[in-house]
Amino acid sequence: MFQARRFPSVLPLCLALLGLLTTPVHAAPAQPCEALVARLPNLKRVLCDAAELKATTGRSVQGRTIYARDVSAPDAKLRVLVVGAMHGDELSSAAVALHWIQHAVQMPANAHWRFIPALNPDGLLARPARRTNANGVDLNRNFPTPNWQREAKVYWEQRTRKDPRRWPGSSPLSEPESRFLHDEMARFQPHLIVSIHAPYGVLDFDGPGVPPPKLGRLYLDQVGIFPGSLGNYGGVHQGMPVVTVELPSALRTPLDAEMRQMWMDMQRWMGERLRPEDAAPIVLPVKTARKTG
Repeated sequence: MFQARRFPSVLPLCLALLGLLTTPVHAAPAQPCEALVARLPNLKRVLCDAAELKATTGRSVQGRTIYARDVSAPDAKLRVLVVGAMHGDELSSAAVALHWIQHAVQMPANAHWRFIPALNPDGLLARPARRTNANGVDLNRNFPTPNWQREAKVYWEQRTRKDPRRWPGSSPLSEPESRFLHDEMARFQPHLIVSIHAPYGVLDFDGPGVPPPKLGRLYLDQVGIFPGSLGNYGGVHQGMPVVTVELPSALRTPLDAEMRQMWMDMQRWMGERLRPEDAAPIVLPVKTARKTG
């Protein structure tokens, strides 16, 4: 004879499964460090926790939160925006940004720093990590440079031979991640943008002024501009200097001492070459972020 009391109720299990099915797959965690430490090279939990990342209004295509951290000296006169992991498979770029947050806390100098360690969290946390965002767009080709509709398409088709890793998207600022950074530039009005990439092992520069000759072991080697790139848009067309750091490896960070030396070299160059009164006002229309599929 069937005796119901011998079998535990399946109701709790059903409810639990229903909860899993109705919970967004990419719901952002309250604290991003668990995912970042598991993913990034040379990143210990204590360093990530100390970064004290704060959620912004920015969201990725898949709904992940874009995190940031502000560090400001009491007498700050310069505003510097540091961006990592615009390309999600350049893992070292996000790790270096997080290390630099600690250097900024210890040596803020004369600046208000705003760090966005992982602009492309969907690409960074994908398995395997991918350069593009979840829509397959190269965010560093999605900024509204002049004649984007013609030049970005021609460049992608003829120069990259329709490389899917470098697809610029259907229109400039079509992606929530690039729109967030564009709007952040308008809000923060930085005197300098530092964009961290990999793996070419050089230093690039776009915009007015004298570029830094080196940061650590990375020496200046200006590689040109691309339709829709941040350097082209911010540096060339908005008059906002953009230093592009190309780390030697996408999967390994430089040694801790080398990252510190890069930071000190950057501060030295800023003190010698950047003056707040020389910066042209940047007028960027703030575009309201909207979700894309």
